[in-house]
Amino acid sequence: MSIKEQLTRDMKEAMKAHEKERLTVIRSARGAIRQAEIDGGHTELDDEGVIGVLSKEVKMRKDSIEEFEKGGRTDLVEKTQAEIDVLMKYLPAQLSEEEVRALVAEAVEKTGAKEPKDMGKVMGALMPKVKGRADGKLVNQLVRAQLAK
Repeated sequence: MSIKEQLTRDMKEAMKAHEKERLTVIRSARGAIRQAEIDGGHTELDDEGVIGVLSKEVKMRKDSIEEFEKGGRTDLVEKTQAEIDVLMKYLPAQLSEEEVRALVAEAVEKTGAKEPKDMGKVMGALMPKVKGRADGKLVNQLVRAQLAK
């Protein structure tokens, strides 16, 4: 079953169970997927494309949490975290920081990168391996740290 089919099935379940918050998040995700398909010339997204859209939705919510914490809005932090939890069920298992570090070291070795200006080469080799499975900000920080040594 594709991720889009899973979202549709879960949306129906949330409707029947009167789970308002979950239903809202799933509808929002489906809307973002539809918009990405429209923007892409009405081409149907495969699971990889859907994962990209959902990852973007999670990232937006994580950025919002940072702002809410700065503003002292714990109510919105909790609500947004609950939304992230719903979306994470549709994404592949996330890599741990140690797994990302190992992939970064492997990519640095494979590309022969020695200094920070080689970061583009490393990121180009690394991102396809971690897409949807690791936060891009974390990957970026780990690559910078590795190249600064």
